[in-house]
Amino acid sequence: MGEKAVMEVLNRVKPYLAMVSLQFGYAGMYVITMVSFNHGMNHYILAVYRHLVATLVIAPFALVLERKIRPKMTLPIFLRITVLGFLEPVIDQNLYYLGMKYTSATLASATVNVLPAITFILALIFRLESVNLKKIQSIAKVVGTVIMIPGAVIMTFYQGPAVFGGSSHHAATSNGHADKMRWVIGTLMLLARCWGWSAFFILQKFTLNHYPAELSLTTLICFMGTLGGAAVSLVVERDTKAWKIGFDFGLLAAVYSGVVCSGVAYYIQGVVMKERGPVFTTAFSPLGMIITAALSTIILSESVNLGSIIGTLLIIFGLYTVLWGKSKDQGDSAVAAKDGGNALELPVTNTVNSTTSIKIDSGNINKDLSNC
Repeated sequence: MGEKAVMEVLNRVKPYLAMVSLQFGYAGMYVITMVSFNHGMNHYILAVYRHLVATLVIAPFALVLERKIRPKMTLPIFLRITVLGFLEPVIDQNLYYLGMKYTSATLASATVNVLPAITFILALIFRLESVNLKKIQSIAKVVGTVIMIPGAVIMTFYQGPAVFGGSSHHAATSNGHADKMRWVIGTLMLLARCWGWSAFFILQKFTLNHYPAELSLTTLICFMGTLGGAAVSLVVERDTKAWKIGFDFGLLAAVYSGVVCSGVAYYIQGVVMKERGPVFTTAFSPLGMIITAALSTIILSESVNLGSIIGTLLIIFGLYTVLWGKSKDQGDSAVAAKDGGNALELPVTNTVNSTTSIKIDSGNINKDLSNC
C-alpha cells in the first residue's frame, strides 16, 4: 500500500476516530461529575466553572492559530453565538446535571442515545437532510428514528429489576426505596436536554457556514455560556459559599469537563460536522453509554435496570438503522460527485426531434485541444 493510499484511508477514518475518542471523554465526565455531586458540588456553579475553564484554555489557540482566517464579527453572527452559548452551556448543561442527580450517571448517558433521532428530525425540518421514500436508505432513516421513540419511553417510565451492578441506586430516597416520581422527572429533564443539544448542533452547522473558524467559535460560545450561566446561577443560588471551590472533585469535574467536553468537544464536533453533517456527529452516543455503564458499575456501584437495558437496545437498533441509511447516502453522494467531475452531459436533438444525451469526457477534450 502506497503512501497516498495510506493517507486516503487515514482521512476516511479520522472522523470515526475523533467521535469515538470523544465518547471516552464523555464517559469520564459522567462519572467524575456524579462523584462531585456526591461531594456537594452545586450543578449551576459547575456549569459556570466548566465553561470558564474551556474559554481560558481554548482562547490562546484561537488567537494565535486563527488570527489570519477569523472572519469579521457581524450582528447576525453575534446573535447566533449568543443563542449557542445559551442553548448548550446553560439550558442543556443544567438540565443534564439536575437530571443526572435525580437518576444516575448510566441513565444520563443512555438518554443521549435519542440525540441522533432528534437531530435527524430537526435536520429534516431545516433541510440539512433529505428523505426520498423510494430509496431504501431513506426508509431506513425514518424507521430507525421511529424505533428510538419507544426506547426512550421505556427508559423513562419503566425501571424494572436490577440486572447487574451494586446494590445502591441514585434514585433512591433516604429510606432506601426508589422514588419513581423523582426518576421520571429526572429522565424527562435528560430527554429535554437532548432537544436543546440537537438544536445547538443545527445552529452550530449554520453558524460555521458564515463563521468558519472553529477555535474562535468555540471560545466565543464558551465565553457567552459562562456569562449566561453566571447570570442564572446568581439568580437561583443566593449562597455565596456555593461558589467556593477547592482542590477536590469539584475542581476536577470543572477542569476535566471544561477542557475535554466543552473546549475540545465543540471544536472536534465543528470540524467533523462541516464534513459529515450533524446526524453523523451525534451517531456515536451508544458507545459512550456502554463505557459509562461499565465505569459507573465499578466506581459508583450503580445498578443497571432491565428498563434501561430494553430501552437502550431499542435505541441502539434504531440508531444504527439511521446510521446505515446515512452511510448509503454518503456513498451515493460520492459516486454522484465522481461522475459529475469526470463527465458533462449535453442534450442534443436528433433528426426525429427526440432528445438524447451525449457524455463528453472533459479530460479527453483538454487533451485533444492541447494536441491542436
